[in-house]
Amino acid sequence: MELILKQDVENLGFKDDVVTVKNGYGRNFLIPQGQAIMATISAKKVLAENLKQRAYKEKKIVDEATVIAEAIKALEIKIAAKVGTGDKLFGSVNNIDIAEALAKEGQSIDKKFITVTTVKRTGKYNAVVRLHREVTVDLEFEVIAQAAE
Repeated sequence: MELILKQDVENLGFKDDVVTVKNGYGRNFLIPQGQAIMATISAKKVLAENLKQRAYKEKKIVDEATVIAEAIKALEIKIAAKVGTGDKLFGSVNNIDIAEALAKEGQSIDKKFITVTTVKRTGKYNAVVRLHREVTVDLEFEVIAQAAE
């Protein structure tokens, strides 16, 4: 079954993508939830026209996202966390902590666009920040021991 996505669906595609899914998934979940419509010939023509009109605006958005990506690459993020014996953390460092650290540096990125494995030790790690469907940036950050008070 071919569908046109009306919004981003994780692990499937982005808004306005034409995707092929199993009949049950499309008919019982995506369409009733309002996340997709049937990809008929007329719907595909309308989509093509909309995409053509949106191409110029999209290029401007991608250029802005690229500028932000370069600014994020230049940042040196250090996250202070409480440390127990050795280099183990009390708790963990996740995408929320990285979003807060980026906000302190002046880059407001929503936590849902940051992907990082859960960090439980001090050291250097990488996170992936998705600024646009075509623009992602690898962010290097370091987890350091919090100074004793």
